[in-house]
Amino acid sequence: MKTKLTLVMDDAVIYNAKKYAKKADTSLSSMVENYLKAVASEKSKNNIKGSPKKLNSVIEKYRGIISLPADYDYKKEIGNYLLEKYNKLK
Repeated sequence: MKTKLTLVMDDAVIYNAKKYAKKADTSLSSMVENYLKAVASEKSKNNIKGSPKKLNSVIEKYRGIISLPADYDYKKEIGNYLLEKYNKLK
């Protein structure tokens, strides 16, 4: 049985997703459905509390390429990047 679902998203996200779906010769509904199936099956596999979350296979292949110091604070670096980016706009 199919059920209609209404989603609210940023216009740019919808626009880009529709472009991607068209290039992939599929529907946006099918993309969302397949994504939700993948997420739901992944969640059920990793349902044990405290178990490490499995990374997406696309991301997983890049693991270990970059070596960062143990005291690296990514949140601080993101903040610095955003400050630099938006201070240039003034």
